[in-house]
Amino acid sequence: MSHYCDLAPGHPFHGPYHDGEYGFPVAGDDTLFERLALEINQAGLSWLTVLKKREAFHAAFEGFAIDRVAAYDDAERARLLADAGIIRNRRKVDAVIHNAGVVQDLRAEHGSFKAWLDHHHPLAHADWVKLFKRTFRFTGPEIVNEFLMSCGYLPGAHRDDCPVQARILAASPAWARA
Repeated sequence: MSHYCDLAPGHPFHGPYHDGEYGFPVAGDDTLFERLALEINQAGLSWLTVLKKREAFHAAFEGFAIDRVAAYDDAERARLLADAGIIRNRRKVDAVIHNAGVVQDLRAEHGSFKAWLDHHHPLAHADWVKLFKRTFRFTGPEIVNEFLMSCGYLPGAHRDDCPVQARILAASPAWARA
């Protein structure tokens, strides 16, 4: 079976994500929220589809600014569902808006989304899935796995012989510190 490290390098969309983002630790809450939102939107679709629409998502969700997205009302929902640049799935749009409110609550309780993740790390994948299902909407096992791998909380984003893996290890992801 091919690995992302075989397919991504040199690709116009996968390459930059593979080489500069996937698996690296993420500190900013808006970026963490963006990753969660993109993983939710990928469900049932290809990651390439999401990467091609990433700029449109970023514009549609105002840079994934958590407080702005959490305040979206029915008019904003309608705007998103009419935006052909993004994935217009009502359940996914509703989940992203709802989850922005959840992240606000997590920030109020833990100081940041990242601090909440750090508070629970390390967990086994199954325990992460249970936690995310209790906390967020539209977060099944694959979404949780990819989100946590993409942000450095679970290993597996890159093969050990991938040149990017050494850079990720140098950045000290949470999974390597556990």
